[in-house]
Amino acid sequence: MMMALGMFVFSLPTLAYQELQRQTDWRHPSNSRVGTNPARQFAGRGEDAITLPGIILPELAGSALSLDALRMMADTGKAWPLVEGTGRILGIWVIESLSETRTLFFRDGAARRIEFSISLKRIDDGKVDMLGAAIGAGVNLLRGLL
Repeated sequence: MMMALGMFVFSLPTLAYQELQRQTDWRHPSNSRVGTNPARQFAGRGEDAITLPGIILPELAGSALSLDALRMMADTGKAWPLVEGTGRILGIWVIESLSETRTLFFRDGAARRIEFSISLKRIDDGKVDMLGAAIGAGVNLLRGLL
């Protein structure tokens, strides 16, 4: 198991991402001042985003059905806990977008290669301590299944 978003497990048989790109912003709005540089004030944490690009090769690893499962999760509008395979809890995230590019087709139109990118946004205000035992129990259950 590489990572789990809710009960969806990222792994070689389902969907393996090639990279994990994370960007966290902090807000520092400015006020103009006469005769000097603008004054800046720390206003708190901004957006926290993760992008997971990867490739599915249905003959070798991954399944296009996994993208459909993630689309169904996104359609609910719900937020999901994101947990690394190491057990590290990354917080509560929503699926903001999912894109795919299919290439190298078989005669029947099935793709031999599917490139994808999933964009997640964090919504839990950094309060992962409130997730507690519920996610820990879920992670232990997932580890037991793998």
